[in-house]
Amino acid sequence: MNFSDDELAMIAILLDEEEEEKIVSREPRKFWVHAAWKKRETEGEFATLYKELIHDEIKFYEYFRMSMYSFNVLFKKIENDIQKQNTNFRLCIPPRHRLAVCLRFLSTGDSMKTISFSYRLGHSTVHEIVTDTCKIIVDKLMSEVMPVPTSAKWKEISDEFWNCWNFPNCIGSLDGKHVVIQAPPNSGSQYFNYKKTFSIVLMALVDAHYNFIAVDVGAYGRSSDGGILMHSKLGKMLDQKKLNVPPSVALPGTTNVVPYVILGDEAFPLKEYLMRPYPGKQLHDNSRRIYNYRHCRGRRVVENTFGILTQKFRIYNRRIQAKPENVDNIILATRVLHNFIKIYDGKQVYNRIDKSRSVNDYTDAITLQNVPFHGGNASQEAFQVRETFKDFFNSEAGLVSWQNNFI
Repeated sequence: MNFSDDELAMIAILLDEEEEEKIVSREPRKFWVHAAWKKRETEGEFATLYKELIHDEIKFYEYFRMSMYSFNVLFKKIENDIQKQNTNFRLCIPPRHRLAVCLRFLSTGDSMKTISFSYRLGHSTVHEIVTDTCKIIVDKLMSEVMPVPTSAKWKEISDEFWNCWNFPNCIGSLDGKHVVIQAPPNSGSQYFNYKKTFSIVLMALVDAHYNFIAVDVGAYGRSSDGGILMHSKLGKMLDQKKLNVPPSVALPGTTNVVPYVILGDEAFPLKEYLMRPYPGKQLHDNSRRIYNYRHCRGRRVVENTFGILTQKFRIYNRRIQAKPENVDNIILATRVLHNFIKIYDGKQVYNRIDKSRSVNDYTDAITLQNVPFHGGNASQEAFQVRETFKDFFNSEAGLVSWQNNFI
């Protein structure tokens, strides 16, 4: 479309007037620090409530979702890293105050704006405190509470799965969890999952006592669990046998030699190191149902771990409003804190079997794992490993091992 010189001049004048209106409409900043925030040292939640909580262990635990001892140990480990420098214009937020803000955000799931008003801090200040503190927690504590397992550690985990959940040669339970987030800008459908929400996927491997062994965070919500594992560092190291996993050993009380395996649900492929249940259309005999029941006993540990984590850190009950890279650090920080709290609070979970009941009380349970059919090609070696486990669970040695847990 061609415009005349007069029309172009008129358009330029109108654009200039519109820009001037925008400039005039901007209100200058009235306060460097709002008057309400200046009362932080006397009326802020940390100043008024924290000093009361330190005299009541139960209330302290309810507020921060960890014991006072764990809080102090955590503070000592990261104090120097979260300490900021005072300036001539203002005093910095003390490190203990910063840690309290971060833990309160994770434990309640309240918005940063809510935390801002309760602690008398600016919204951007709360955002900076949460993101920086979570990153520091991950950097400082990841290697301590979630180290790469040694061969001896894998054997210890296997013994715990056998003693607690009656599945031998098992070195972990694997599953993915969708963490709901605010739709990232210009992301299209990458984060849109089958639950009709936007999410980031957490892939986690846990031991028999609900501790995280390894995690992978940041996959798009639209991705499948099997695809995420295949492209993750954990999956690649398992394929390349670079995780110090011990060589194959015989099943208890037999001469059947099988490799150490991980238990996953039907969303994962069947591999030599990864067992999945028999699909529903293949449950034509009772022996496979028994295998699926034993498999479910071990695999549900990861589901229970996600439940424990969600109850402790209520941020998982809300839609996280942050950039994906910041969400990754928040998720990793909760995983690290989960293991950290279990270590320093000294809590362990043991066998869930009720020994007051007889073996016959559990016979009907073997029919409960009727999973729907899902496709997936498996190698002959992987299929044979699962068949060996199935035969063991239906053998005399497998039955004796099961009965011993009720004595």
